[in-house]
Amino acid sequence: MVVPMIGIFLSLVVLIVLAYRGHSVVIAAPIAALLATLLSGAPLLATYTQIFMPALGKFITNFFPLFLTGAVFGRLMTVSGLAHDLAVGISKLFGPKRALLSTVLATALLTYGGVSAWVVAFTIVPIATALFQEAEIPKRLMPAAIAFGTITFAIAALPGSPQVHNVIPTKYFGTTSYAAPLIGLSGTALMLVLGMLWLEYRVRALHRAGERYMPLDGVHADATAALSALEEEEGGHSEVPAHRTAGNTAVRGLLGLLPIVVVVVMNYSFIYLISKRLDFSYLAEEKFGKVSLDSVVGTWSVTVALATAILVIFAMRPGMFGAFVQALSDGAKTAILPVFTTASEVGYGAVIASLAAFTMIRNGVFSISDNALVVAVVSTGVISGITGSSAGGLSMTLQTFGSDLARMATEQGISLEAMHRITAMASVSFDSLPHNGAVLTMLLVCGMTHKQSYKDVAVCTVVVPIIVVSILLAAVSIV
Repeated sequence: MVVPMIGIFLSLVVLIVLAYRGHSVVIAAPIAALLATLLSGAPLLATYTQIFMPALGKFITNFFPLFLTGAVFGRLMTVSGLAHDLAVGISKLFGPKRALLSTVLATALLTYGGVSAWVVAFTIVPIATALFQEAEIPKRLMPAAIAFGTITFAIAALPGSPQVHNVIPTKYFGTTSYAAPLIGLSGTALMLVLGMLWLEYRVRALHRAGERYMPLDGVHADATAALSALEEEEGGHSEVPAHRTAGNTAVRGLLGLLPIVVVVVMNYSFIYLISKRLDFSYLAEEKFGKVSLDSVVGTWSVTVALATAILVIFAMRPGMFGAFVQALSDGAKTAILPVFTTASEVGYGAVIASLAAFTMIRNGVFSISDNALVVAVVSTGVISGITGSSAGGLSMTLQTFGSDLARMATEQGISLEAMHRITAMASVSFDSLPHNGAVLTMLLVCGMTHKQSYKDVAVCTVVVPIIVVSILLAAVSIV
């Protein structure tokens, strides 16, 4: 049993190293999985085709509609200029003296609306740069502000978020994206307050040390040039549509907010109004998988909400119809890599869970505590940290332990809605270690290095979420 255990941990090292060095998880995950399989003595081909691939395929089957509509929505928000208008509107509302708050709120709103972190970063950086420069805020804080608004409370804590992190638990706990709203809103408020307190403290400390906003140097210019090349590969466009240059800023800001409002309202309406009035009894038929509405409504509601918002964007900018049609294809292309990346991590987790040696790991996980919530939080946080991915870590944890956690929670009288919310929030804690892809993207977009900015990124995206999850865990356990 020693060699198989070594194989599992060695495979984790391989996965981390390959991901950190920039290799796609789509290839890194099967390599790591097959390494663990080889050292365990299990059959390689059968493990790959009968365990890894079915798990990968099941994740894609369940969540690709969400990735697809989300990617298309984000692309349309960019091409239409609505994302830019929203960000500008928020920055004008709060003014340059509140540059940090404007940046965090703008990124959070776009993220809550379903826009991907990549799109948010490209949209916000030009606006944040002008605000930071005018307010003389050290540029090293920009990655932290953007990351804080993008990969913490907006994707996992806020009820109704269409991000996959908030939808994945619905498959395992029979919940909806609006699960445990009070816990989610409390967690959001705590995170926002603590994160902003840290960022404002850092501004004052850096100002006392004599540091102000500094323009890009040669090294950062090189990083920006590299980023522009990456954006071109992704089909990105840096041009500013003509309609962005004219008109009242407040009105344009409200128009930019409209598609996000549509996502939120339609998501809520589908769950609590539309689905209650339509007959879905046909789901019990064999050809529809013999499933209940509760098992699919979490994904359906978000997909319908994003699709509706896409139609609204078409209606808002009829003159850009041709560009929007192209954006549909561009968005569809950008959906493929993220869904396969996360699905590959799920496949890796399924392989590890199938090995005989995993029994020891599973027993170790469930020996952490008798409380299902504690087990869920610790296992999700640790696995997310190892993979450097909140969605991947959450998927792997629930794929492996989801049914056991749901059963334990029910036996212990723990609300499955609370399990959903706190487990989702736990995924956005240790995931933001230095090898996290989103963190690397934020640093690259802002032209900063780990040495310059990661300390503040870590406080906002690792320390603050851990503190808040710990507080919520204690509060729920006491109640």
